[in-house]
Amino acid sequence: MDQSNFNTIEGSRKLGHHLTLDERGMIQALHEQGYSLRGIAATVGCAHTTVYYELRRGTPERKGSRGRIPKYTAKRGQHVYKEHRKSSRRPCKLDNDNCEPFIQWMAEHVRKKRWSLDTCVGHARLQNLFQPAQIPCTKTLYNMLWAGKLPLSLFDVPQALGRKRHRKWNRKNKRMKGRSIEERPAIVSKGTEIGHWEIDTVVGQREGREAVAFTAVEKVTRNYIAIRISGRTSAGVEDAMNKLQDLYGKERFSQVFKTMTADNGPEFETLSKFERLGTSIYFTHPYSSWERPQNERHNGLLRDFIPKGTSIEPFSDEDVLTMADTLNQRPRRILGYHTPTELFDRFLDEVYAIDNVS
Repeated sequence: MDQSNFNTIEGSRKLGHHLTLDERGMIQALHEQGYSLRGIAATVGCAHTTVYYELRRGTPERKGSRGRIPKYTAKRGQHVYKEHRKSSRRPCKLDNDNCEPFIQWMAEHVRKKRWSLDTCVGHARLQNLFQPAQIPCTKTLYNMLWAGKLPLSLFDVPQALGRKRHRKWNRKNKRMKGRSIEERPAIVSKGTEIGHWEIDTVVGQREGREAVAFTAVEKVTRNYIAIRISGRTSAGVEDAMNKLQDLYGKERFSQVFKTMTADNGPEFETLSKFERLGTSIYFTHPYSSWERPQNERHNGLLRDFIPKGTSIEPFSDEDVLTMADTLNQRPRRILGYHTPTELFDRFLDEVYAIDNVS
């Protein structure tokens, strides 16, 4: 009695997916027309055993010999499916007291060192600090955080809060302060060569002229530099660049800083003149902070120490340097849970090896 002309035929079904309400409606219609299990399965696009179990779930039990024989309905099948799904999840690992030592260790590192939950998981596994069964996965920890089952609050883990997604668009009609990012070599974006930096300034209070932080992040090792400067001016940026030159040396400066990418802020008006040191300077499109993603991300981490609207004046030069050092000593998942300091120091050893040999 199988037929091909009816209005319940739909497009091909994705294998491995659970039945939808529409597909259950197809099963009900075909079953009422007398289709066999295999005939229904061929039309719906699933296994005949799937149809068998679906009909059994969606058909009420007959409680007596009188009355009509119960029939399958798509609505009942969907209801039973949803009820079963409520208890289909795996039990949470954190219900086991075996995880308690890791949880306490993690909570201490989150509060004192401001590590993320994932950083704690990755570092503990890399250093074999606990047995594997004692360390829940990152996803489980965040689920428990939102459920209030960790000895932490969302104020302790600000990374858990969602971030805004910004529209990516360029305004090309504003004057560039130097070479455009479009001229930058492709190898910079690939992230395979160390020595390419993104730079910016972090402002405290926007009213009046006061100290700001000049920041730079290396795109591969994620090494972060923060230097307190007198203000958001070209003179302040020049002072920071001179400090970097004194720290890393004029002879090797272009090997440590192969390229720098900045935005079009007024403080970078004279940045291009430092190309005399051998460093190539590039500028992003106006209002396109997403073209400096690593720097934007790290400036957000610096805000843990200097919240928006907080004046930088009370912080000393050493305070700002210590903040950057703290971030550089955090293990990172993208670095295989090594720290930026480890990888960047390794890079510097290679750069200055020639001097040591001579």
